[in-house]
Amino acid sequence: MGRAVEARLFSLPELARAGTVLVFSSFGSEVPTAGIVERLVRERRRVALPRVAGGELEARAYRPGDPVARAPFGALEPVEGEVVPPGELDVVIVPGLAFCRRGYRVGYGGGYFDRFLPRTRPDALRVGICFHLQLVDEVPHGEGDVPVDVVVTDRELVRCRAAA
Repeated sequence: MGRAVEARLFSLPELARAGTVLVFSSFGSEVPTAGIVERLVRERRRVALPRVAGGELEARAYRPGDPVARAPFGALEPVEGEVVPPGELDVVIVPGLAFCRRGYRVGYGGGYFDRFLPRTRPDALRVGICFHLQLVDEVPHGEGDVPVDVVVTDRELVRCRAAA
């Protein structure tokens, strides 16, 4: 199923044009992202992984084999690497425990991505990836929750239109 998500993700024209992509390091029941990172690197894209520093998310340049450490919530984060300004990201691949068709998601409760996404360019594509069973009818959301533009699952690609 992870390979189906990856194939559908790479079918996005916005990703085909992207030079710099933020990808999360998956853990637990998330869609595996190691293959996504490896393919982006093979295609000579600039890859960044998220790292929490000072209570905020930052993008750090990453290549497979660079040193990583486990964050308190479980994901691997780059230990070092150049900080990639949010305005340089063309695509941001966002984790979630569940997504709805309007692009809202249930995350891990820190609000890191919800605070980070508004700092990216308006034309940067925000993509949620999940397994089809994690795509639900409705996700509770509040004023500070930022939806993704697209949700990619192993069965479909959903272009989201979040209501105001």
